[in-house]
Amino acid sequence: MKKLISFIVLSICFSFLFGCSTINQILDKTKDKISSSANQNSVQENSTNQKENTDSTETTKNETPNYSIKDIYPFKANTKYEYEGKGNEYASYTVWVDYIKDDKIQLRTDNGGTVVASVLQLKDGELKTVFLKEEAYYREDFTSKQSNKDEIILKEPLVKGTSWTLSDGRKRYISNVDVDVTVPAGSFKAIEVTTEGKDYKNLDYYAQNTGLIKTVYISGDMEVTSSLSKITENSSFTENVKFYYPNINDEKIYYTEKKLTFKTNDITKITFEKILKESPGKGLGAPLSKNAKIKSLYLNNDVVYVDFSKEFVSEMNAGSGYEAMILDSIVNTLGEYYGVTKVYITVENKPYSSGHIQMKKGETFKVNTKNTVKIK
Repeated sequence: MKKLISFIVLSICFSFLFGCSTINQILDKTKDKISSSANQNSVQENSTNQKENTDSTETTKNETPNYSIKDIYPFKANTKYEYEGKGNEYASYTVWVDYIKDDKIQLRTDNGGTVVASVLQLKDGELKTVFLKEEAYYREDFTSKQSNKDEIILKEPLVKGTSWTLSDGRKRYISNVDVDVTVPAGSFKAIEVTTEGKDYKNLDYYAQNTGLIKTVYISGDMEVTSSLSKITENSSFTENVKFYYPNINDEKIYYTEKKLTFKTNDITKITFEKILKESPGKGLGAPLSKNAKIKSLYLNNDVVYVDFSKEFVSEMNAGSGYEAMILDSIVNTLGEYYGVTKVYITVENKPYSSGHIQMKKGETFKVNTKNTVKIK
């Protein structure tokens, strides 16, 4: 079972580090009691009597922001970010941009131990995480989901001294600007953001038009770093997915793996619909007919919900045995992709019903891959 060892809030992603129990214990302690006291910082008055920002600690007359969060944190579609880690085996990770919708960006972070989907929102001079989904091995658009997180990553003005307190009591602030930082991807001038916990400190470095370039986690003598090593533009996210197909001749269900490719904002259900309409040959049938549509597809409470257009039933033209095989093929494909055992199928938002099979409202089909055969 994977153990969470570090939660590093990134300017261009969220990286969850899983690994050794020592680090895990240290971070568990930081979650228990975090000092809520904040240092009272003085504000130097300049000749124009600059108005104090209530969330800033110190702004001198020469500290005027040169750029905004949009400059520091670009929303770039079809971009992959790779980070090289030191100090822990899960400190290396890769980030893809799954979706960009208005003022939100959804990121997929894979560190080899788990995959995390995070939705960030840039609004009112703040960049914050508004949604987080752990173990997100499937691809789904979470940008319209109800917020389950409220954590500020960056806050304007982007000047030394701007600070804010997180909901768990941790203090986060811009500790420096124009810091020289060298990482495998190059040398940058960066903004340094410090997060203070009870027994640790986290430093995040952000560079203009690049985003997060380095994270340093420090706890006692232990130091874990993640440094930007490569940015790939016009990149796609790819994953291997197992698809199942019925064979009417021997009454068996066969499967094969297909590589799916997604660009930013590609819709998952459309990709599945296209492939499910294709027969791999060798006497295997396509689970979906030519005009059938997947109207909706999502996971909720460990159940896959899929709604088809009426053509799914009207164009099936199958006896009871073959119909059951078609349904099993679809259920196995979608259930395994989302990592669950139950699939709720509806047609035009009504429980699945045909001349042979009639399901009740809320009744689900079960994944069953027993006796399935791999296509050779």
